Amino acid sequence: MIVWFTTVQVAVAVIAGVLCIVLGFAGRKPSDLSLGAVALVELLLIVQSIVAIVAPATGNEPVGNMLEFYTYLVSALILPIAAAFWALVDRSRWSTVVLGTAALAIAVMVYRMQEIWTTPVG
Repeated sequence: MIVWFTTVQVAVAVIAGVLCIVLGFAGRKPSDLSLGAVALVELLLIVQSIVAIVAPATGNEPVGNMLEFYTYLVSALILPIAAAFWALVDRSRWSTVVLGTAALAIAVMVYRMQEIWTTPVG
């Protein structure tokens, strides 16, 4: 993983999460803004998965548990899709809050993935 990209990714996920939660508590139903913010988080996750595949070939090898890392990565890739599906099925203000909660959870997961990548096992 690349530290600056991880930092950007966590920041974008936090901003998207807070935005969606504020919109949800303000009574806004899922819209292009809230779904677009979560879609941006998903796009960054896809780029992160490509980086995680290519990085070891370029000398940036992980030192942590790779099974745990890829479990986090796959789970993080599924989470925004599931939240967006929920938001499209249940068009209520709480769906927007769910989108925000998913984005905040992804911020934590990406931070943890960075820790796993850089911290030796044991």
